[in-house]
Amino acid sequence: MPNPITSSQFTKLLFNDLREVTENAISELQKKEDMINKVYRVISGDSAQEEFYDIGALPDIPEFNGKLTYLSLSPGYYTKIEPKEYAGGVMFERKLLDDKKYNVMMDAAGMLGNSYGRVESKVAARPLAYAFSSAFDYMISEEGVALCSSSHTTKSGTSTSSGFANAGTSAISKTSVAATRILMKKFRNDISERIVIEPNMLIVPDELYDKALEITGTERGLDSAEGTINVHKGRYDVLNWLRLSDYDTNNWFMVDSSLMKKFMVWLNRIPPETNTTVDFETFTVKHSIYGRYANGFTNWRFIYGHAVS
Repeated sequence: MPNPITSSQFTKLLFNDLREVTENAISELQKKEDMINKVYRVISGDSAQEEFYDIGALPDIPEFNGKLTYLSLSPGYYTKIEPKEYAGGVMFERKLLDDKKYNVMMDAAGMLGNSYGRVESKVAARPLAYAFSSAFDYMISEEGVALCSSSHTTKSGTSTSSGFANAGTSAISKTSVAATRILMKKFRNDISERIVIEPNMLIVPDELYDKALEITGTERGLDSAEGTINVHKGRYDVLNWLRLSDYDTNNWFMVDSSLMKKFMVWLNRIPPETNTTVDFETFTVKHSIYGRYANGFTNWRFIYGHAVS
């Protein structure tokens, strides 16, 4: 049986000689809602796993030569996202709760909720933090390729020599931002046809936030004494994702935010549930939280990432 939190650990709380007692006084990093709602399409589920499938596009209509030509249609790729379980608890000695003289340790459910949300916040950042890896946390991808890769494939048999790469190594600058935008605009669908991509957001760790704001906010004379117009001004929003700094401080991403919200999926299988009970034999007060969730992506054509050494 786990050990409860006892009065012997918090003897200072049993006497009225403290001027002040604070509890969780400093705010943590961005709450999970800040990023999950900005980046993901949040859906609920009622199954052990959710499956996604893509259908390809029809090729061009050929010239009629007296006999009708029938066109082929290729399947896309299959993606499965499976939620994992998360649970934790705290246990308080009854005597501690009875004898403490300060208004702390009153909201165990809230404490557990903050911890649960912190983990969700960390999980939310992982698809971009590991965007160049094909080792996924919750999903199985039939394509089996990293979110940002130079090796994307198709089942249609068309050439993938152009428009199928969304990974680079360029440090963020006005030149690399311009070049990345052009590369994204040239993305192709499963039959290698040009598609509509509207890059409108840069996602950066905190270390690149100032540089990204400079690139997107300077009106004239960016890195130039001639005062030339900066074509990037107002073209991109900048999303400063603080948790990306925990993984890499140089990598950055350009996205089509509308497509990102379509293809990035956050699956809430079981919203967090809290429970409180009193142990019959020891009178310890137990609090727990339980939930299930997962995240993943169903298509890569919303993002271009740079893994900068």
